[in-house]
Amino acid sequence: MMMMTKSRMMKSKWSERNPASLEERFAALHRYEQCHISDRHDHQVQHMIADPLIWLQKYTKTKDSHWREAGALSPYRPFPDKAYFRPMVESFQKETVLFVEKSRDMMASWLFVGLFTHAAMTTPGIEVLFQSQKEEKAFELVDYAKILYEQQHELLLKAYPLKSRIHARGTLEFANGSRIIGIPGGGDQVRSYHPWGLFQDEAAFMPEAGESYDHAVPVCQKIVVVSSAGPGWFADFVNDCP
Repeated sequence: MMMMTKSRMMKSKWSERNPASLEERFAALHRYEQCHISDRHDHQVQHMIADPLIWLQKYTKTKDSHWREAGALSPYRPFPDKAYFRPMVESFQKETVLFVEKSRDMMASWLFVGLFTHAAMTTPGIEVLFQSQKEEKAFELVDYAKILYEQQHELLLKAYPLKSRIHARGTLEFANGSRIIGIPGGGDQVRSYHPWGLFQDEAAFMPEAGESYDHAVPVCQKIVVVSSAGPGWFADFVNDCP
């Protein structure tokens, strides 16, 4: 059975006896080309954001504060390709709660900031909290997110715009209604929000990290707790896990 669309059934206003002007033909061609360019760009965007790790490694850049010592031409460079990144990403996608013991050179903080930034950028209306012992450190985590956003491919900047070009320190807000906020350590800090996600960095050095975690569990759909070695709640929690 042959299907006819409305556009095909409509009779053109132009004919051999009443041809379109050259200007109108060029305008129609331009509209046709723009439609195909838009479709192609949509496909490219979906390809670039389909995998958050591929997005990090191929379509945005990190910032290395020691780039001069390393002999690099720019502080911005692609996210590294380390064998343990893929299992960590898969765990992030699969698990609601994830605890990770790290060392300084693992780039675990960058990785999880990137994963949460990707989630906020591509998922409308979610709130993500980055928590560290001091407010300044939490704001640095948000600065990481801003770098990853700003350094990404131009098509992605257009596809996922920010709410405003100017942001308060420690916040990153997207036009889709999602936002990332940096908060200091403290058991009651999380209670002021209703977050979809919580990222606690260096939790072993936050005296009230466990209280923040307890407040987050009932409301968060994604919690990542990361720390280097240190005594306290984080070490006890990790050691008690089967």
